[in-house]
Amino acid sequence: MAVMSPAKIRIRPRRGMARLLCALLFLSGASSALCADGPAPLTAILIIGKAGVPDDDFANSVVLVMNNLGAAPVGIVVNRPTRITVRRLFPDVAGLARVSDKVYFGGPVEFGAIWFLMRAATPPEHAVQAFDGVYLSADRALLLELLDRPKPMDGLRIFVGHAGWAPGQLESEIDRGAWTLQRADADTIFNGKSERLWPTPHAPKDSL
Repeated sequence: MAVMSPAKIRIRPRRGMARLLCALLFLSGASSALCADGPAPLTAILIIGKAGVPDDDFANSVVLVMNNLGAAPVGIVVNRPTRITVRRLFPDVAGLARVSDKVYFGGPVEFGAIWFLMRAATPPEHAVQAFDGVYLSADRALLLELLDRPKPMDGLRIFVGHAGWAPGQLESEIDRGAWTLQRADADTIFNGKSERLWPTPHAPKDSL
């Protein structure tokens, strides 16, 4: 699988997008304190796909949506494990021999690229902050460094692909009631139950 170049992760803070996320959280009943002006502006939320979401593959999916990677929202599906184990994806990493963690389906965009979310007390190099204490990266060297730890998957989740929307598309889908919103939190990403495998049972047998 191809690994996305770290250069493709671009930090482009968008004040308009930040206001939009705050407005969406307000409409969903989330605390307005999340959107208070200050040194830590809102950069991410979680959205949960309803049965009526335009793409059936996103029904019941939990997506971390970030507004600091480009002109339009970028998302990572966080609750759809594939059948591929991390040790199968990185067979040369000896410490993964007994690791059973799965690689997750991050979304259909750039499906050959590997992304990962990690918990960190201080900002790692070659990573972008998703929200407080959680960072996103596609840097292979950083990922291999994390996998070489005594507990390689501690505070780490690996994805293939990501989700994306055209400008205005996600807002329109939310307005139609296809998604519900909630505050982004690390426990949902790293400790949440993920029982719905990807691909779904009706998908072609040669899918990942």
